[in-house]
Amino acid sequence: MSNIAEIKVGEQTYQLPLIEGSEGEKAIDIRKLRAVSGLVALDEGFANTGGCSSSITFIDGEKGILHHRGYPIEQVCDHASFLEVCYLLLFDKLPTQQELSEFKSEVSDNVLVPEEIKNFYKAFPRDAHPMALLSSVVCSLSSYYQHEDSNAPDHFRKTAVRLIAKLPTLAAWAYKTSIGEPLVYPDSNLGYTENFLKMMFSVPNKTYQTNTDMAKALDKLFMLHADHEQNCSATTVRVVGSSEANLYASVAAGICALWGPLHGGANQKVLEMLTGIKESGGTIAECLEMAKDKGNSFRLMGFGHRVYKNFDPRARVIKADCEKLLAGSDDPLLKIAKNLCDSALQDQYFIDRKLYPNVDFYSGLIYRAIGIPTDMFTVMFAIGRLPGWISQWKEMMDNPERRIARPRQIYTGATPRDFPPISQRG
Repeated sequence: MSNIAEIKVGEQTYQLPLIEGSEGEKAIDIRKLRAVSGLVALDEGFANTGGCSSSITFIDGEKGILHHRGYPIEQVCDHASFLEVCYLLLFDKLPTQQELSEFKSEVSDNVLVPEEIKNFYKAFPRDAHPMALLSSVVCSLSSYYQHEDSNAPDHFRKTAVRLIAKLPTLAAWAYKTSIGEPLVYPDSNLGYTENFLKMMFSVPNKTYQTNTDMAKALDKLFMLHADHEQNCSATTVRVVGSSEANLYASVAAGICALWGPLHGGANQKVLEMLTGIKESGGTIAECLEMAKDKGNSFRLMGFGHRVYKNFDPRARVIKADCEKLLAGSDDPLLKIAKNLCDSALQDQYFIDRKLYPNVDFYSGLIYRAIGIPTDMFTVMFAIGRLPGWISQWKEMMDNPERRIARPRQIYTGATPRDFPPISQRG
């Protein structure tokens, strides 16, 4: 196969390089297209545009494949912990036992946040969305470490560790603020997810006991969300970072992008759908028939995926944990979810269209089983996605060909015209 692509416009032919990724992905390098032809490529939403080259995560949506640094997500979740995945994504290698122990110690030593940050939570309205608080306080961290260069070799690791260590504290405090309970300080004697659950659910007048199954399921969900290639929030982090904004500001921007219901809010939509089914009193069979009817406004949330055209590999990984947590539950929504899932998986309509439950379907159920309210679902997503954001930012900053993000446009407005004085305007 030739390593040159030819684009013909009228009688003129332009030659552009063909490039190939390590997994066989082929692309036309259009970086010089405008220079040689005066043309730009129009691609709304960048759905068919490679915004970067990356060695972090590989996805094959047709085959249902997700790899982190070359390791299949199934093996990662079977053998690693979330902090191990953080290390893998950040430093492009699996840690030795000693390296992992040192990394865990660094994270444990940095779980406290500056005491003045508590004032942020007091200043926000009681009913403020947790993502509003989280994005604000993460951005504010840059003011406490403003003399450090996030990308300098001796500072990057400190900054990355700080964010990974402090985000659960900041997230739990956002939740406690929203329900009017005292803030709980982190406990460095506990593991990453155990500590987070304690900060979320413990109260001063009662002894708190961590549920091991819940902690393990949450750790696995964090791993499954750790990175997912060039999604909206990862791209946002890269775009903001391309201006040489610091890592705190870039991550805060990523949190804001994730907040959007079309990105991080999918698992919340699942619970809203289940609530609607419960309140309507409809049967599962009726719901599936409505989902098949294109003229009906009902949508089966948490099934199918924009990227995965087969089964979401992350859903395969978390399905058993979800079923284990739901086994003893008497929550009516969780019972509806299980019946809906079982029925859809046996329905030929959904089988033929490969509309299987995705990770958002299962993650929403797990969060509910743990006791996490729906407005905290996206916050949980942010904690899991953090190492991916940091890794994407670092990879971009280390690229010697990096340029500030500045897309072109196709102008469709008015052509030149005279500016009339105000007295002549109708």
